[in-house]
Amino acid sequence: MADTSIRPIEDADVPGAAAALIDVHSTDGYPVEGVDDPEAWITPPGVLKAWVAHRDGVVGHIAIMKAEGEKAVTLWQQQSGEDESRIGVLARLFVVRSARKHAVGESLMRTAMDYAEENGLRLVLDVMDKDEAAIRLYERLGWQFIGGATHQFGDGQQIPAKCYVWPAS
Repeated sequence: MADTSIRPIEDADVPGAAAALIDVHSTDGYPVEGVDDPEAWITPPGVLKAWVAHRDGVVGHIAIMKAEGEKAVTLWQQQSGEDESRIGVLARLFVVRSARKHAVGESLMRTAMDYAEENGLRLVLDVMDKDEAAIRLYERLGWQFIGGATHQFGDGQQIPAKCYVWPAS
């Protein structure tokens, strides 16, 4: 397998990222929504910046979204008083199973965290309790738990989630 490269997403990457998303959903149940139209889920309004991981094709993705209505944003604002305009939401991180154990998720995370630091953004995220591997990655990278939430999706469905903040300088 070739080395992995991380770069900003381009229009030509979207079909490959959509295929990777469907693969991840089939193995991990992530995301709980969006797989009916994976290209739209990967390119929603409100994306500030997004990247893909390439390793013999698209094997991963991550985005920073505008801080709009997310529980993690509200929790962080209540705890810090930070202005919403200085907060970004880390979102849509996924890596196909065949590319795991190659630090692809960590590389995507570090790319997004570097971008946030360079652009003066405080990152927050929410993660479903069931996604234990993602939680371990966030905590290993120094993200701090700020509270619980309930992720609403589909036709009135919900699942418990945890909210984190990245304590960048």
